[in-house]
Amino acid sequence: MSARTRRLTTAQALVRFLSAQYTERDGVRRRLIAGTWGIFGHGNVAGVGQALVEYAEVMPFHQGRNEQSMVHAAVGYARQLNRLSAQAVTTSIGPGATNLVTGAALATINRLPVLLLPGDYFASHSADPLLQQLEHPVEADVSVNDTLRPVSRYFDRITRPEALIPSALQAMRVLADPAETGAVTLALPQDVQAEAYDWPEEFFTERVWPVRRPAPDPVELSAAVEAIRSAARPLIVAGGGVHHSEAEEALQAFADATGIPVASTQAGKGSLRHDHPADLGGIGHTGTAVSDDLARTADLVIGVGTRYTDFTTASGTLFQNPDVRFLNLNITGFDAHKLAARTLVCDARTGLERLLEALAGHRVGQEYVAEYRAGKDRWDEVVEAAYRAGGDSAVPTQTQVLGALDAVVGDDDVVINAAGSLPGDLHKLWRARSPRQYHLEYGYSCMGYEIPAAIGVQQAAPGTPVWALVGDGTYLMMPTEIVTAVQEGLPLNIVLIQNHGYASIGGLSQETGGERFGTAYRFRAADGTFTGAPLPVDLAANAASLGMDVLRAKTVRELREALATARASGRPTCVYVETDPAPTAPPAEAWWDVPVAETAAREAAVEARERYDRQVAGRRRHL
Repeated sequence: MSARTRRLTTAQALVRFLSAQYTERDGVRRRLIAGTWGIFGHGNVAGVGQALVEYAEVMPFHQGRNEQSMVHAAVGYARQLNRLSAQAVTTSIGPGATNLVTGAALATINRLPVLLLPGDYFASHSADPLLQQLEHPVEADVSVNDTLRPVSRYFDRITRPEALIPSALQAMRVLADPAETGAVTLALPQDVQAEAYDWPEEFFTERVWPVRRPAPDPVELSAAVEAIRSAARPLIVAGGGVHHSEAEEALQAFADATGIPVASTQAGKGSLRHDHPADLGGIGHTGTAVSDDLARTADLVIGVGTRYTDFTTASGTLFQNPDVRFLNLNITGFDAHKLAARTLVCDARTGLERLLEALAGHRVGQEYVAEYRAGKDRWDEVVEAAYRAGGDSAVPTQTQVLGALDAVVGDDDVVINAAGSLPGDLHKLWRARSPRQYHLEYGYSCMGYEIPAAIGVQQAAPGTPVWALVGDGTYLMMPTEIVTAVQEGLPLNIVLIQNHGYASIGGLSQETGGERFGTAYRFRAADGTFTGAPLPVDLAANAASLGMDVLRAKTVRELREALATARASGRPTCVYVETDPAPTAPPAEAWWDVPVAETAAREAAVEARERYDRQVAGRRRHL
């Protein structure tokens, strides 16, 4: 063997390579792939599995219980660390690989890095068909891993050992690039995983991937400054890119100097602390009254790191000023060009700093500042009333659950949620105290995300109190990673809210003419109808059976005490509360488009369509 080569299997070479990859931004270096999640089967146990044993000292391993949830844990980890460090996920072929698809879609939609390493069929076709192999009659190179192509930012199938070298480098480039990152898939045929090759030593040397902070183009910057100077009612919409760029201080300096108010998307909430005078809270369908009122009259909307989803724009009905224009500061041109905007394609922190320098003392009018601050004060009263409604001995509503948690958490606690009615209540009401406290996955709104993501966050921020807020519907989707938290000794907290059904979709079903069909957990009668009695399911006992400490709370007072106990515990703890299902959060301040049956015989659907037609008439295309 030459002194400049090393004979290893393909899987061993991949693990050694991954252990030597780093990112660097602002002089801070981190491991790019900090650990590997895995569930083993015949497609990866003798290849990647053996390599992880061989190099356990340089590649931490985490055992999962479900392939999708392993991706969610890796995504939670990457988000907590602002995309500067990620994790890998290895699976067998077949169902193990296809279980990755939902997690991959979530990662890519949210622009968060994760490396997927599914096993694949034999590249040599020596064992054909293989156990769990998909056979295609006219495309012999197709496997179930091809389902990962549309949800991956980079995909390759490594059919020869030497093909790993360029592909692994491309994979790292994409993972570390803030403009391109998302799920990256390297499909690994199991015979190739175990095949030995003489690898060049240079492949295993430490490699640093700079995470760029591109500056704005001078021409774009000049146009952006002119747009801001000429606007009387500008409004900033802060998206997840503010957090990814660690631009919170730059945004605060910009808001302090210019007086321009800041509303936030689900991913951007916490960009300013909740009590900052310019922070207006959430915007859009689940936004605050003050944010949405200002959005309707804004003449310039400055998007910073946002994708402008339909929840943010209220399905195209929110920004109603006839003269409204958009200025989008985004690291990707794809997002910057949305809504026919003026573009500032750059890093969020760098862009805000350059804008502030170029504005040279510009500030909005004092009347505008007084207007939005008064609106903020009114909304703060709404939040306080919602949190404090009812007595200590009352059965808590979901809003009171949030109020009780608000009273217990510290500035650095992390609150995680993704789906159901909780995202709307949190976006309107939660008082974010720090940039990383509010962790809502609302790009894919994936039920089952919360518990595994909490594990990833806990791994990324040891010692930080982490709260996974889940309803009964979400809990039943993916509780299995509780076992992982217990195994890894991670003291995450679960707040499990029992309301006996899909509360959010039940409300939406009622609003859109579906009459809450199929949304409650009830006994089915012989005639197919559902009775009023809830199912005798004890989710708290289930959590306990998986290894958690469980605290049951029946009143608001008991709930506060249980939350405080959980926060002080050093063990995985579940606070279980059965809530009063009556909605107590403020209603939506803006519309959301869910098409309603254009023709129907049932009265509920007919009335829903009439409401829909009135709302959809307010949509406009911004050209």
